[in-house]
Amino acid sequence: MRTAEKVIITTAITGSVNIPSQSPHLPLSADEVADAALEAIEAGSAIVHLHAREPDGRPTPDPDVFEKIVGRITAETDAVINITTGGASSMTMDERLAAAYRLRPELASMNMGSMNFVYSGIADKVTEWKHDWEKPYVLNTYSKPFVNTFDKIEHTLRTLGESGTRFEYECYDIGHLYSLAYFVELGLAKPPLLIQGVFGVLGGIGADHANLEHMVRIADKLFGDDYAFSAFAAGREQLGFGTHSAWLGGHVRVGLEDSLWIGKGKLAESNAQQVRKIRAVVEDLGKPIATPADARAMLALRGGEA
Repeated sequence: MRTAEKVIITTAITGSVNIPSQSPHLPLSADEVADAALEAIEAGSAIVHLHAREPDGRPTPDPDVFEKIVGRITAETDAVINITTGGASSMTMDERLAAAYRLRPELASMNMGSMNFVYSGIADKVTEWKHDWEKPYVLNTYSKPFVNTFDKIEHTLRTLGESGTRFEYECYDIGHLYSLAYFVELGLAKPPLLIQGVFGVLGGIGADHANLEHMVRIADKLFGDDYAFSAFAAGREQLGFGTHSAWLGGHVRVGLEDSLWIGKGKLAESNAQQVRKIRAVVEDLGKPIATPADARAMLALRGGEA
């Protein structure tokens, strides 16, 4: 792993997992997502990872909605834009890729395999539903997997890669590292790699700190110094995993996509609140925070002007 001299904070603003009935603070409309992203950037986030939603919170792949969000962010900041290609398991592949194809961001997420991606347990915790779509949406994940087969991964790497988009490789298990190594061998995944270790999603690797260290060891074995590492855990382990990742020499990710909480039993009021908290932890470790320009240099991104 390339030890981070400066720590990149990525903020995942809204995602497609958490729903409005869980928190009144989850950004939903395009303006809310853009506002939340701008606040997170001001707090110290160099990268913003973007999904889009309808005003009622329903995840949407609509490129027009993404364009509105991205337009505001790029008009006011130099932050790195990272657009999802994962979307939601309910979307087709064409839908999931539509926004990235139109906007050709510097960075796009890449889930490194098909998997059970289950968050039906949300239904057990919600006592009052705000919208009719929410309950069937989360329950459906118990029986419908997220699909990203090798042909879909190769297609995305070839087509988006041609325009200079680089990738944040989201690895939900150790096997995903070996899948990534296969695409490196093909010459489609090009170093320096940004590997995002994802922990605590039901169907993927658990939020156990031994798993984090194991993932880094295997990534070191497969990729040597040709990768930068970042990690997050879904839910209450978010801050602990970010701290551990920074302590190991990696980068961090926070945001309301991954956790709605700022402390035990206390909902986060904004993405920026989570950014400020992890920033304080990282700086207490004696590590400076990366600017967008720093992130571009470390990850060999093409630059926002392009």
